[in-house]
Amino acid sequence: MQIAVLEAGGVGSGVGRAVRFTRYGGPEVLQVVQVPRPEAQPGTVVVEVVSAAVNPGEIGIREGVFADRWPASFPEGQGNDFSGVVAEVGPGVGRLGVGQAVLGFAPRAAQAQFVRVPADRLAVKPAGLGWDEAAAVAGAGATAWAAVAVVDPRPGETVLVSAAAGGVGVVAAQLALLRGARVIGTAGEGNAGFLAGLGVVPVRYGPGLLERVRAAAPDGVDACVDTFGPPNAEVALALGVPAERINTTADGRAVQRHGVHHDAQEQADDPEIWRQLAQLVADGRLQVPITATYPLAAVQRAYHDLATRHVRGKRVLHIASPARRAELAP
Repeated sequence: MQIAVLEAGGVGSGVGRAVRFTRYGGPEVLQVVQVPRPEAQPGTVVVEVVSAAVNPGEIGIREGVFADRWPASFPEGQGNDFSGVVAEVGPGVGRLGVGQAVLGFAPRAAQAQFVRVPADRLAVKPAGLGWDEAAAVAGAGATAWAAVAVVDPRPGETVLVSAAAGGVGVVAAQLALLRGARVIGTAGEGNAGFLAGLGVVPVRYGPGLLERVRAAAPDGVDACVDTFGPPNAEVALALGVPAERINTTADGRAVQRHGVHHDAQEQADDPEIWRQLAQLVADGRLQVPITATYPLAAVQRAYHDLATRHVRGKRVLHIASPARRAELAP
């Protein structure tokens, strides 16, 4: 059977809604427009998106900061990681069926009512895992996984995680804890209690960070995951952390000057990794805090809020209507 969609742009209508922008700029260039509904092709499925994550890197793409590396093709779509249900299956797809709950990564396409994805680029969403949390797995979750994997924390070691309450940092901190490491996390004072509740030693960011980390780690720091940018990689180097045990997702200068790692989502772009992460969340061993949700029509506000960088966990767009979400219990 096919899934009935209660809002405009249903499975049988031939159209759907999607975020588009036709020029580089601020959040004001984002528009929600009607677009042709994709059709399943051999080896692909069409997913009806329920939730889609909002990520900092998407701001730079929209503003043209990364135009040399990732140029836009106007009208450009937006969004990468999502959760939803399979609405249509193409020829040659055997492992997924209509109605299957999934999560995945569709570059510049996820913030849309329907998205066509190769069937082997999806992970099955575990029962009981919320749509919003699932939407963050293949992006922030995978980035954290890759960053932690490359610095390889070992039981008893101390790991410094910057922006440890943020969307990537909070997952990275918990993954390091699951490996048996002691984690020191930089954050604002408002997130200190939250991090302590996860088992992370909170340290306030800002001037004097090096001294505060030294005080929190008198025996030294062994590895560092930087998810914010300067000066965190430099602080880690000053603490004696070898460059090969530092990973930054936000400090290209440190990568060029010191040879620290720059592993991110691309190095964990694997549905099997997404499945393992999703299961950790479903089992309650890993938290993906959702700080705010927005209807699709409020996409401009979502990115305005995200740009403040004062966040805990993730912000998520609700692509499906409230009525549709009520039908699709996690």
